[in-house]
Amino acid sequence: MQQQPPKKIVLAYSGGLDTSVILPWLKERYPGVKLVAFAAELGQGDELKGIEEKAYKSGADEVVIMDLREEFAEKYCFPMLRAHAIYEQDYLLGTSIARPLIAAKQVEVAHQTGADAVGHGATGKGNDQVRFELTYMALDPKLKIIAPWKDPSFELRDRESAVEYAAKHNVPIPVSKEKIYSQDRNLWHISHEGAEIEHPDKEPNWQKCLTMTVPPERAPDQSEIVEVEFRGGNPIAVNGKQLKPGELIAELNKIGGRHGVGIALLVENRLVGMKSRGVYETPGGTILYEAHKALEQLCVERDTLHYKQQLVLRYAEMVYNGQWFHPLREALQTFVDHTNATVTGTARVRLFKGRAMAISATSPHSLYDPQLASFSMEGYDVTAARGFIDLFGLPMKVASQAKRW
Repeated sequence: MQQQPPKKIVLAYSGGLDTSVILPWLKERYPGVKLVAFAAELGQGDELKGIEEKAYKSGADEVVIMDLREEFAEKYCFPMLRAHAIYEQDYLLGTSIARPLIAAKQVEVAHQTGADAVGHGATGKGNDQVRFELTYMALDPKLKIIAPWKDPSFELRDRESAVEYAAKHNVPIPVSKEKIYSQDRNLWHISHEGAEIEHPDKEPNWQKCLTMTVPPERAPDQSEIVEVEFRGGNPIAVNGKQLKPGELIAELNKIGGRHGVGIALLVENRLVGMKSRGVYETPGGTILYEAHKALEQLCVERDTLHYKQQLVLRYAEMVYNGQWFHPLREALQTFVDHTNATVTGTARVRLFKGRAMAISATSPHSLYDPQLASFSMEGYDVTAARGFIDLFGLPMKVASQAKRW
């Protein structure tokens, strides 16, 4: 049975070339369709300047802009921070964590405006298509999903053809030099792909691609110590000043950025199968992860911490794969939040030439006992250690005796 064409589409709209040309293309593809351009303010700087006027000129019937910075920080970035989720050892998941929020708000706007479809401009080669569509499916499977890049009739396959299409349809696009890199920016990070970054045998041109941070060699010759206070695993203050979640991340971005902190270069495994190479800048997030790690080491019991570290590999993978609204991710979050109930206190992090290193931490829930940790034997029955080792090593001893050499 052939699907009925959509009557009203809420499109995730960034104001860039791709989504700008998609608006008039959808009008041609679905005659009579109404288009709602949805833009999310997630801390991308000046990118949303003039976006409402641009959307209308490009063919939108309605424009909805939401400032989601605080919600993004509190309900997406901070839960991920509590998990201490990192994908493939280096990626702090800045783009991955933003897409489910955008998609969730699209669904919300679709309900508010009476739309029967949601759409995005992600290509068929990347991860974002999965992140958008899994969220749509999880929150309202009845909505039609419109993905022009996977539509056989979508003829715009490169930048040149998109520019020609924009000129033909009087779609306003920036008249400037072509961007060297493909970038995605929000409050948590900025990513860079393209040009020499796509070649693993070459070092990125740091002077050209870095945006939030200075190259470490240009950072100050004097280190700086930043103090971060946590309550229940959530950061609440920087250097003694309490801040809202979004403001706190922004403040740490400034501090970490001037010291060249949070730059990552990695070849990662995309969900759809191929490897890709990118540069990520996450200055504030890197400081938060380092401070959070120091407090978890102090406050979380050994077996619980070790088991959490195992589970969080799966958690990070699910965030990367766009499974934020998956029941398993939500169940893992409950476990994570339970482990972080006692992660309260203050950590001090020294920043210097690209490095962020926690140098001290204090907590009212500290499990660190100076007397037990010292070389003094007072309060510790050393004779118990002999029997403990005998029993702990018994399986190894038996296995050794059973070997046939």
